[in-house]
Amino acid sequence: MDKIKLLRERRSEVLAAGSAIRKTISELVDRDSFAELAGFSFSKNEFYGEEAAGEGVVTGFATVEGNPVYIAAQNFEVLSGGVSKENCAKILKCLDLAEKNSTPVVYILNSLGVQVGEGVTVLEGLAQLLARAAKLHGVVPQFAVINGEVYGQSALLAACADFTFFLKNGVLAADSPLVIAAKSGKNTAKETVGGAKALDKTNLVSFEAESVAQVRETVAKILNVLPEYSSVVVENGADLNAVFPALNKKCGGEELIAAVFDKDTSVEVGKNCSPEARCVLGRIGGISVAAVVTDGEQPMELNENNVAKIASFAEFAAYYDLPFVSFVNAQGIRADLATQNSLVLKNIFRLLEVYDLLDNAKVSVVYGSAIGLGYTLFAAKSAGFDYSYAFADAKIALFDGAKGAEIEFSEEKKADKAKLAARYAEENSDPIHAAKNGYVDNIIEPQFVKQYLIASLQMLLK
Repeated sequence: MDKIKLLRERRSEVLAAGSAIRKTISELVDRDSFAELAGFSFSKNEFYGEEAAGEGVVTGFATVEGNPVYIAAQNFEVLSGGVSKENCAKILKCLDLAEKNSTPVVYILNSLGVQVGEGVTVLEGLAQLLARAAKLHGVVPQFAVINGEVYGQSALLAACADFTFFLKNGVLAADSPLVIAAKSGKNTAKETVGGAKALDKTNLVSFEAESVAQVRETVAKILNVLPEYSSVVVENGADLNAVFPALNKKCGGEELIAAVFDKDTSVEVGKNCSPEARCVLGRIGGISVAAVVTDGEQPMELNENNVAKIASFAEFAAYYDLPFVSFVNAQGIRADLATQNSLVLKNIFRLLEVYDLLDNAKVSVVYGSAIGLGYTLFAAKSAGFDYSYAFADAKIALFDGAKGAEIEFSEEKKADKAKLAARYAEENSDPIHAAKNGYVDNIIEPQFVKQYLIASLQMLLK
């Protein structure tokens, strides 16, 4: 028997069974860098009476813009990406190597669920896999790419990932969208159930990507910010003395992000979930940071979703030793029945727990308002912020103007409420009051914010 000929025939069968997913992998990784693992893993599927060449998943290692990564890609061409115990075992080997070598993992997901016929056996395989992925959380970065339809327990890999990318055809659901729609009494398209736009309250959609090439670019950007895979400080040509006079005239979240972050280094995570809580990775004066910008025409009101989003992002910063910067324009908890009967208080407590894990520099900039709990969570020294700034026109107070005026001037019943609110704001929310007690380290002009941030980050870095 010609063993070389047989090898070539078998290899051709495996390649033919995974031509589309290998093309996707090649678009994600550097040219000719992908080396496959367990490429000849087969098992008999008793239900279908056939062998699942490649086990419906392609695994291996490669580089993305020079950064080593492990790849686990579900192959929809084999039994619709159906998950089997052996399928899970292949991914498990990948995760073991990722931990051993401190290397990030990229999951490319596209599966309609488990392979019928394996019964509880596949559930044991999934339990092993999901437990392993959970154990890796915070040890190495995990990225998930929703490369089509992802239903059932495979969706939990996306939940475990630090960053999840939805391609244009991406749909994610814990069950079949048809089942979910039917039980909800609706006849609706799968995209309406599990598309990126439909999942705007889940914090599962880190990015919507037009192409795999865009995923590649973003993964590289993120890894180039993380100290473990790049450096906490790099020389990138940033002007350390840059001044932005336009900020003195208009300073919203968008203007602040554009001014403060070094050119082409910033990545905003989870834009479609609680967009008032903007989570940004990037570099300021060459220094890696994770920043939260509470944004909006009015100070951000806290609810269970925006607090959970911030807590998850702060946790990532803690795991990967990133300095944490808070740009504050926030007030207390939203006063309505839905928020009252929600997880908002539990999520706030979780955020405070996460702050305790943040060992690197923590800097706060009150650029809008820091009212009540908005100050406590995002600017208070006692919440762990090492250094705090306030813009000259910022507002720091116990209550917003209207509520504070009602309390302080309750005797003046006949006075105009709007005038009393303005009077309260003028007399009580000037940041000078907080600075007098040492709670604000410096009051600055907005145009100089980047200079002050760079100076404080340089001093506070571990």
